[in-house]
Amino acid sequence: MTFTPEGSAAPTAPPAGPGPGPVVPPQAARAPRSPVPPPVPDGGPPRRTAFAEGVDQLRAAATTEPGRLRIIGAVLALLVVAFGSVTAWQMNDRSAAADDVLHGSQPLSSSAARIYSSLADANTAASSGFLAGGQETEESRERYEREIKEAADNLSIAASASEPGSESERLVSELNALLPEYKGLVERARANNRLGYPLGGAYLRYANDKMQDDMLSKAKKVYDNENERLRDDYADATSYPWVAIALGILAIGGLGWAQRRNYQRTNRVLNHGLVAATAASTVVLLWLTVGHTVARSGLNDSYDNGVRSLTVLNDARIASLTARGNENLTLISRGAETTKNAKDEVVDKFDLQFDTSMAELKKQLAAAEGLADDDSGEKPLKAADAGMKEWLDRHQNAREADEKGDYQCALSQVIGGAATAECREGDKPTGDCFDEVDDNLDAASKHEEREFELAAQGGRDAMLGLPVGAAVLAVLSAAGAVLGIGRRLSEYR
Repeated sequence: MTFTPEGSAAPTAPPAGPGPGPVVPPQAARAPRSPVPPPVPDGGPPRRTAFAEGVDQLRAAATTEPGRLRIIGAVLALLVVAFGSVTAWQMNDRSAAADDVLHGSQPLSSSAARIYSSLADANTAASSGFLAGGQETEESRERYEREIKEAADNLSIAASASEPGSESERLVSELNALLPEYKGLVERARANNRLGYPLGGAYLRYANDKMQDDMLSKAKKVYDNENERLRDDYADATSYPWVAIALGILAIGGLGWAQRRNYQRTNRVLNHGLVAATAASTVVLLWLTVGHTVARSGLNDSYDNGVRSLTVLNDARIASLTARGNENLTLISRGAETTKNAKDEVVDKFDLQFDTSMAELKKQLAAAEGLADDDSGEKPLKAADAGMKEWLDRHQNAREADEKGDYQCALSQVIGGAATAECREGDKPTGDCFDEVDDNLDAASKHEEREFELAAQGGRDAMLGLPVGAAVLAVLSAAGAVLGIGRRLSEYR
């Protein structure tokens, strides 16, 4: 008999089952697993862009004759419309530039030249009146006032026509401020001269320095700026419209190829729509080339026989006015201002400047005669050349008298009036010779202005209607091309 020991726990019942299970060792705690994403269904290759799909559709359409015809029609219409549009655009720009030459930059260039010549002429008239002293003629005074007024009027025109913010606008504004200052100095010189004060000569020399060194240099810069603007307008108006010409040749070539292709495939000689489109495009191309060539010829003629001649004549007039002013100042200063010439000799400053200006006048007159293309242009230039030679002869006599100390004789040789017994009788003063040169230069300038206007007007008129006509004919040509291709497409329906 077996007994359970006292104080012991009852034995644990064995686990149910067939037998004892394997002993499993204790394991460490595992981290929770992340959920696995579901598989993405395979949707095939990525979708292509709309452009790529369009190319594929176009390629597919091109494999059929109707598709090819539609493509050909669209390309022809595009070429013809591009040709007409570019032609209208380029010729409109050239027509506007030609109009600027005729009514804008050339008149402004002439106005700028008149500003310079009016200021120089006023300065010359002031010095001539000063030499006459208390016997200043009414004609001399009126001439001075007239030239000052003309200079002011031309400055007003230039101020309104100058481009805002440009150098010309600034220079014109400065000249407007300097003009009353100069006029005030001249009036002080005259007042002191009438009273017999030597200070009058100093005032006039100061006024002349302000005119020569400040005012005329600014006026010359305005003149140069307007001439550059004129050259730019000429360049814009006469440049060939190469892009429009190239598009016209390409459009006509495309239309010809389309008609040849149509003939090869259908044995039809003519397609009325394509023939009409070709004819309209040919008219535009011929109008473009012939019209622009005629316009270019007229504008080039206006420049060669108008603008160039006017530029030379303006320079000649400026040289004559400068020479006359220096001749008067030689007697006014009476050796007060000297300088050295090329031979390092001490000479009168104003007499040396006179010689320089006369040399420039001689050079410009020779150039103007070379540019004159008819008798009406040559006649006043020959008269001006004869007046210049006589002027030089009379000036030499005046200088000889002045160097001998006979101031009154020299004065009579320059401005006229009573002469001493030693003076040559019958000699007209150099002032008359200057007036002869100036009047003939003015006549030659007016002739060249008429020549310019006629040639420039003809050049501009050759381009009238071309921009609008090209656009209209281009639309008709495109319509003809579309109708011609449409007629072929109707055969497949």
